[in-house]
Amino acid sequence: MNNDSTYELPKGRQRVEVITSVQRRRRWSPAEKKAIVEETYAPGATVSYVARKYGIAPSQLFAWKRKMEEGALTAIGSEEAVVPESEVKKLQERIKRLERHVGRLTEENDILK
Repeated sequence: MNNDSTYELPKGRQRVEVITSVQRRRRWSPAEKKAIVEETYAPGATVSYVARKYGIAPSQLFAWKRKMEEGALTAIGSEEAVVPESEVKKLQERIKRLERHVGRLTEENDILK
């Protein structure tokens, strides 16, 4: 053993890292998420291996992969935020109500002229 506290592991042993500090949450850009998920499709790659490589929980990587397979890839590729479908429907309904209201007001305005 030398002064920098590194040494050869005995044959058949694996290195284990123990994380003792609390780290801030890492923010991944959509492009980074896409690249990481695409690595899981490489021959011989596994989600667990790729997750370890980037310090991500495998469950998080599986979630990203599932979202990409469900179509979130379109939003990821365009660097846009993904909005829940229920919110889109609610906003579309609001737009329809407002358009009807504007139509009534326009008609009322024409009558008053």
